[in-house]
Amino acid sequence: MTWIYWVKAYGLTFLVFLAVDFLWLGILAKRLYQQQLGHLFSAEVNWPAAFLFYVIFVIGMMVFVIHPAVKSGAVWQAVWMGALYGLVTYATFDLTNLALVKDWPTPIVVVDILWGIVLSAIVSTAGYGIARWLS
Repeated sequence: MTWIYWVKAYGLTFLVFLAVDFLWLGILAKRLYQQQLGHLFSAEVNWPAAFLFYVIFVIGMMVFVIHPAVKSGAVWQAVWMGALYGLVTYATFDLTNLALVKDWPTPIVVVDILWGIVLSAIVSTAGYGIARWLS
């Protein structure tokens, strides 16, 4: 598999990640995050920082989850390792904030970690399917 193959797989997986996460953040859980964290929100989203997070997060997902799952040919590897990747990455963010940020809400920690698990499992599985489809 060439680097062009992986760039295409990355690009399509990136789009899936954006769509699913924006559905969550922009529609499904928007009110929850606003209620719990609104006092901490900036007036403007720092889009370059947000974009950089998405780029790096999906790179990690491709390297640590999707590529190994495609190599082994096991969709369940993509599902479970994607869920684990989400647990580790989202728990790192949320538990660090809980430890260091004054009044960081515990309900957000729980919801956000669970969302990271679900989101990463969904996107890793989709990325696995995309990579297999492209091959």
